[in-house]
Amino acid sequence: MILASASPVSLLLAAAAALAYAVPALAARALGAQAARRVLLLAWLLHGALLAWGVLGREPRFGFAPALSITVWLVLTVYAIESQLYPQMKARWALAGFGTLAIVLALLFPGAHPPATSSALLPLHWALGIAAYGLLAAAVAHGWLMQRAEGQMRQATQAVEGGVPLLTLERLMFRFLGAGFVLLTLTMLAGAFFGEQLYGASYTGWRWDHKRVFTLLSWLTFGTLLAGRWWFGWRGRRAVRVLYIGAALLLLGYVGSRFVLEVLLGRTT
Repeated sequence: MILASASPVSLLLAAAAALAYAVPALAARALGAQAARRVLLLAWLLHGALLAWGVLGREPRFGFAPALSITVWLVLTVYAIESQLYPQMKARWALAGFGTLAIVLALLFPGAHPPATSSALLPLHWALGIAAYGLLAAAVAHGWLMQRAEGQMRQATQAVEGGVPLLTLERLMFRFLGAGFVLLTLTMLAGAFFGEQLYGASYTGWRWDHKRVFTLLSWLTFGTLLAGRWWFGWRGRRAVRVLYIGAALLLLGYVGSRFVLEVLLGRTT
């Protein structure tokens, strides 16, 4: 665990970021909208500094928890940009809670060091995969917002997502899905055709392990959803359900397999 070996700077940044995320997650109403946004911005900056410190450190690590941490930070980045365009969008408390959880998990399960024989391009390959995770996670977040807004509209309890139209949320969801699908495709192709160059002597060749099977299934699911949208106009609940299935399969592909390896089996390779 990183708690025994992390640098004081890492621990300080992690504690500050987790605490800053927890404040708007637990006390958003007491703070008020403007103060909650400021605290969330501070948490996002601290989280980014923590990730940069880990990547630029002498012994960078990577595993399921750091992957989740980076993914959450990317989703928050998307939210920070979109909240300027759509101030009505309200998901701060949920994203802040995920931020706290992701940082704590990354502290407890920091992952493993890259193979000594790996290529200098391996971090770029990881970055491509994490970017795909982030965009697809943003699509899932918009699908959840769309479902919540639709539920509010059906119950007629309040304005739909504070005024953000359902069609806007749906359009954003498919845009992030399309971009994430492209990056996921590139990540899979790079791993399939350039695995030996990326991982060096530690590469054992192509094999149908759990990670590749679940990743391929998720890719097929996302591709089916995009094709259904293009040719048959899939939308609404059906589209969100298929998106959730694809996201769950993708989560099982890398995060799930690494979780079993690192946590249940106590191994790093």
